[in-house]
Amino acid sequence: MRTVVSPSVRPWGRTTLTTRVSFTRYNQVQATRNDSRNSYGRNSAQWAFAGLVTGATGYALVSQMRSPQSREKSHIDRAKGVEYAGKQAMLKGIQLIQETLGEDSVSWDEEEIELHGYSELSTSNCQARPVAVVRPKSTEEVSFIARTCSTYKIPMIPFAGGSSVEGHFVAPHSGLSIDFSEMNKVISFHPDDMDVTVQPGVNWVDLNSQLEDSGLFLPLDPSPTALIGGMVATNCSGTNAVRYGTMKDWVVNLTVVLADGTVIKTRHRPRKTSAGYNLTSLFTGSEGTLGMITEITLKLATIPENQSVAIVTFPTIREAAASASKVMRLGIQVAALEMMDETQMQVINKNGGAGGRLWAEKPTLIFKFSGTLRAIDEDVQRVRAITSENGGDNFEFAKSNKEMHSLWAARKEALWAMLAQRPEGTQIWSTDVAVPLSRMAEIIDLSKKESGQLGLFSSVLGHVGDGNFHQAVMYNPNDPAQTQAVRDCVLAMVHRAVEMEGTVSGEHGIGLGKKECLLEELGPGTIGVMRTLKRSLDPQ
Repeated sequence: MRTVVSPSVRPWGRTTLTTRVSFTRYNQVQATRNDSRNSYGRNSAQWAFAGLVTGATGYALVSQMRSPQSREKSHIDRAKGVEYAGKQAMLKGIQLIQETLGEDSVSWDEEEIELHGYSELSTSNCQARPVAVVRPKSTEEVSFIARTCSTYKIPMIPFAGGSSVEGHFVAPHSGLSIDFSEMNKVISFHPDDMDVTVQPGVNWVDLNSQLEDSGLFLPLDPSPTALIGGMVATNCSGTNAVRYGTMKDWVVNLTVVLADGTVIKTRHRPRKTSAGYNLTSLFTGSEGTLGMITEITLKLATIPENQSVAIVTFPTIREAAASASKVMRLGIQVAALEMMDETQMQVINKNGGAGGRLWAEKPTLIFKFSGTLRAIDEDVQRVRAITSENGGDNFEFAKSNKEMHSLWAARKEALWAMLAQRPEGTQIWSTDVAVPLSRMAEIIDLSKKESGQLGLFSSVLGHVGDGNFHQAVMYNPNDPAQTQAVRDCVLAMVHRAVEMEGTVSGEHGIGLGKKECLLEELGPGTIGVMRTLKRSLDPQ
């Protein structure tokens, strides 16, 4: 049964923030919330990078992280001069929003609030929760919400698909969760111009299904649950990035609501422009720290004439990664290049296999090709020769659509197979980094060896065609030794990526979990410029 709590008796939990990666599980969160009901205090937390707090599946308008000073009337960051609404002010402002937009626009449901403030997919959670959830249906409604929240100093936490893993939509200062799922319309489609304008709540898989008869598609390939607003805000990518790039390469213009309710459009609809600052790129990848995206115009690509898939196994993960780098260095136009280690292949087999078969339990590269049949055949033969020289064997090439889907199934089933095999009481830490291609084999090899020494389930997979890889470790969050060991392993991988002139996040964004890591990568000068931009657009 779902429990509905009226705004007048809404329980308030104590907020406790973690400075690096939070490994708090749901039951711990609930226990702490129950112990601290009706208290609005917050514990002090020092953050190296205070200016950029993220939200949604990549986008939020929450102001700087701060130390607490007051309890009921307001919440003030003395160092930053930031003041947040107290309990009664938040309730008053949100009730005004509900009265204006309609009774059904705002939810006070405890279960729904929990879903908008905590993620099982993420190890970066906090103990506070939003006060309520609002679902706007238009840019005008979002503007009204922002004006009201700005007036009452209510933190705004936009929410899209909820599939992010770095704590993007948590609510460290409570506030209002702004769920964009009902802004899910395709506004206009221009097939001759090869573009489409959508609201942020449109799912990318649904969009491609609607566009299929036109011969056009959006080539990004993140989680199938991702919504386009969050995809833009995190500059997502996925398996097709090696051929098609990341989300920033496909965004033409944006309509954005700023923190005070001002509505702007970043540019018009031509494919190129040199008019003014590139505000489209400024908001793309900003994770909502600068504004809430309410409309997106996207470029579209032509659906490939033909596609095929090939797989090849290797004795070691280092040989697989080195082979991937060589394929890219020689300029072979693969549509996707994915790597899965032997642990991933074992997990898939334990889960019953994929594509109607069991797999060799070795490090594996999976290639996707697209183009004419002749071009695909030539690329396949070149890849076969290169991988053979680097220790590859068991090369398989799909000769039909059925075989293609069978070979690709191993990659698509990887995450779900891993979740299905997770022992009860454990949690999956999952994150990513990216490095220049020349350093990819080295960092993957070292990271896998270090995580393997933990004595825990550890697996590596990734989009190795562009130097981006993911590592997943299963651990018991209630075991301090395990938690610390995993945290140290995570930070070692991140430090190594930075030392190799790489990035602390290839496609997952920064969120709450990697704020300090971003400081390490970019330095205080660059972060200072970001803070200046943040303050200019969201002074509160």
